[in-house]
Amino acid sequence: MSRTLPPRSKSRRNFLKLAGAGALMLPAGLAMPRISRAASRPLVTHGLQSGDIGANHGVIWARGDRPSRAIFEVATTEGFRDARALPYVDVLPESDFAAKLLVENLPAGQDIFYRVTFSDLTDVNAVSEPMSGRFRTAPADLRDISFTWSGDTAGQGWGIDTDRGGMKAYATMLNHRPDFFIHCGDTIYADGPLKAEVDLPDGTKWKNVMIDEKAKVAETLAEFRGQYKYNLMDRNVRAFNAQVPMLAQWDDHEVTNNWSDAKVLDDRYTEKNIRLLAARAARAFHEFMPIAPVAGEQGRVYRKISYGPHLDMFFIDMRRYRGRNGDNLETAPGANTVFLGRDQLEWLKRGLLASKATWKVISADMPLGLLVWDNGTDKKGFEGIANNEPGAPKGRELEFAELLSFMKVAKIRNTVWLTADVHYTAAHYYDPSKAAFQDFNPFWEFVSGPIHAGTFGPNDLDMTFGPDVKYVKAPDSGQVNLPPSAGLQFFGHVKIAGDTGVMTVTLRDVADAALWSVDLTPEQA
Repeated sequence: MSRTLPPRSKSRRNFLKLAGAGALMLPAGLAMPRISRAASRPLVTHGLQSGDIGANHGVIWARGDRPSRAIFEVATTEGFRDARALPYVDVLPESDFAAKLLVENLPAGQDIFYRVTFSDLTDVNAVSEPMSGRFRTAPADLRDISFTWSGDTAGQGWGIDTDRGGMKAYATMLNHRPDFFIHCGDTIYADGPLKAEVDLPDGTKWKNVMIDEKAKVAETLAEFRGQYKYNLMDRNVRAFNAQVPMLAQWDDHEVTNNWSDAKVLDDRYTEKNIRLLAARAARAFHEFMPIAPVAGEQGRVYRKISYGPHLDMFFIDMRRYRGRNGDNLETAPGANTVFLGRDQLEWLKRGLLASKATWKVISADMPLGLLVWDNGTDKKGFEGIANNEPGAPKGRELEFAELLSFMKVAKIRNTVWLTADVHYTAAHYYDPSKAAFQDFNPFWEFVSGPIHAGTFGPNDLDMTFGPDVKYVKAPDSGQVNLPPSAGLQFFGHVKIAGDTGVMTVTLRDVADAALWSVDLTPEQA
């Protein structure tokens, strides 16, 4: 894929005009000082992040170490010759010193360079060293697109082992220089305390970097924030984030395993109010993820992100609106069949119907046709959509039967589902000829993860929607919670050709081996 920058376009000329105007906005002495007279300078503590990029906007994030003023600049040149100052963000303990800013009026299809300094609010001369990152805005024309996806970071007791290279799959993904990364959820494991050392079957030890917040389940807001700060301690994650925007959604472990509003917390928790726990978790998620706010609903995760004429992405939230986990066998819609919820379901229908993009990617935090038990040991109740009855849709399957039927009637073509959650990688083709429910057009679902967590699987199938396994890689039978050092860490890589619109999906492992690949030709309207 060509990485040459476009010629100076009208949009870039406009950016340069804004840059000239913006340079006058920065307070004197704070632009980018090279020398500070202060004995103690603020620090940029956890690297940089960007996310939720579009054709003319993107979110940038950084965190300081004290009450300070975050001063951001953006440019279209790596040397910041055309730097534009942005409105400053004051960071205080109330936000744990995290600064997040939606940058607008950017040129399309352009590498954007950004940098931040923190100025101590109590000492104008105390200014941090600058830190720089980059992202690429979405193209306005038909260009090649490259992105990766995965899920599940620092789970099942496997944290940062610096002797083993840390979270190495992030470094592997960075080698592909993707335009962005989709994190399909379990961005942290708030319910997964770490031990300093774990004995491995080969006689060696896994040695976790430890902080206080990772020694117990997260309950307080500070403890939830600590989960995110822990992951950002990894050098591979920081290097990746500085170069690749993250489009993030959440699943259960951002709060606790298999949570809903009906979750009963176990004896590890002194805080027994799941709704209060979820509220604290949601606040930390939105503080530490480079996710843009959605007007009209505080804390909303489901949203649409467009990346050029070839690609619209719909990020759905399978967690916040769901009913309680249970037998999942209701034959009519009701409180316990809710998974997306009516508002989100109708939003998704409208968005898919209105989309003019070649491909409509639905980024889900759980797969459709795999059995995910609420109590995996005893195989009781269901955490996922499927209910182990390969017949007519029941329970949570009712919402998805409605969605799939709508897509067929509305002639919505070229939909692809991407997900993680189950801690292995697979390619599923949902075929109505093999399904109990047949009122839908066939589609692909690709599963890839974990990016750095224990490896499990594979899960059993439910044939209500007819999933056909085209490829799977998981641990051998009887093996569970394999460490990252076993090499079964996975991500997916998607390329969309600008000229033909062909989507190539490749499943890869931490060593960057191409395990399986398929070319998908877009169906014409």
